[in-house]
Amino acid sequence: MTVSWDITTLDNGLRVVTTPVPTAQSVSVSVFMGVGSRAEEEGTKGLAHFLEHMVFKGTERRPTAIDIAEAIEGAGGTLNAYTAKEVTCFWDHVPFDRLEVGLEVLADMLASSRFDPDEIERERSVILQEIRRTRDQPSAWVGELLGRALFGDQPLGWPTAGEEETVASLGREHFLGWLETWYLPRNVVVSVAGNTDRKAVVKLVRRYFGEKANKRAISSFQPVNGRLPAQRLAFDERPITQANLAIGLPGLARKDPDRYVLLVLNSVLGRGMSSRLFKEVRERRGLAYSVGSVVSRHSDSGVFAVTAGVDPQKLKEAVPVIMHELARLTEEPVGADELAKARDYTIGGFRLSLETPMALAQRAGENLLTMGEIEPIESVVEKLHSVDADDMLRVARRIFQRAKATLALVGPKVRRRELAKLLQV
Repeated sequence: MTVSWDITTLDNGLRVVTTPVPTAQSVSVSVFMGVGSRAEEEGTKGLAHFLEHMVFKGTERRPTAIDIAEAIEGAGGTLNAYTAKEVTCFWDHVPFDRLEVGLEVLADMLASSRFDPDEIERERSVILQEIRRTRDQPSAWVGELLGRALFGDQPLGWPTAGEEETVASLGREHFLGWLETWYLPRNVVVSVAGNTDRKAVVKLVRRYFGEKANKRAISSFQPVNGRLPAQRLAFDERPITQANLAIGLPGLARKDPDRYVLLVLNSVLGRGMSSRLFKEVRERRGLAYSVGSVVSRHSDSGVFAVTAGVDPQKLKEAVPVIMHELARLTEEPVGADELAKARDYTIGGFRLSLETPMALAQRAGENLLTMGEIEPIESVVEKLHSVDADDMLRVARRIFQRAKATLALVGPKVRRRELAKLLQV
């Protein structure tokens, strides 16, 4: 089935994407803001995420969080949001005949939130618990350590949820200032997918999102400062029974032409039970229960990371094995059969990730906001299918440079000298 979409720009600059799925019983509404935690300053760490929470806490029309939840759940839908480094997204998923409810509630939340002082204090406590929970979970905390090590003391290296000290100092004036600076129509994309059409969607979006106009210039993110990685080692010693490790390397920016090659390379190395890391680290050597790799991209940078949970006694064996697998990809061409399987796995995973209206709305909205366009699905498939062994070797050599590798670790009996030796610093 061919997936198509329509893009409409309202008079106030807000963009609307409609992806019809005539056979669906639902519609998914995603409102993307072109700002995330990367826009914060030293004293406002966690502001984007805190604000995301606060818009659920009551509006003039719906004074409480329960009122907002009931408006969507009473229509048979679900409602949520998330904050990333460069975007914030508010979304709901409702039966197709309740599209107006889905759009109106989100518009109300974003335009008329009360930011009641008592609610701010209650939610502050919730977010502080969220920050502490992340710190208490070694597998999550090692990811935070890796970000700090790779990017250092700048917004991309700071935790999205902020730090306890900064979250404790944020107040109503910070939320209002953030809205005024970043939540501007030209910095917003409303993406709707499901059993609907462009005419119906644009009519409702214009009604609920189309009045506010603001010609203020949209601010830009602070570019990545300094050479990456900022530091080679980061660790947190704890009396736990497993060593949680992450090896990170500077990756590719969002629009880098090599991004398709890196996705296939990632499949060869660390996606699925037939990947090299899974077979070598877990199946053949029994060094870890979980091991894999992941790619993330930002506007001007990116991250390639390998994560694993290993027995502390086997750490000295596991890290060199992982580094050896990275090095192999820079030294030996990937064989034809393995490459074909990796391409098919990557393409299949991409197609399967787009099965629902929610997934289609998310992809279209984020693509338009961050890339300036929505790349056709078949175009992505074609580019993935065209990746060859020479591409793999070239990009592996570009990314997998031992001198740029960072090691983060949460586990028992951590010794800096031993970690440095493992990474061969």
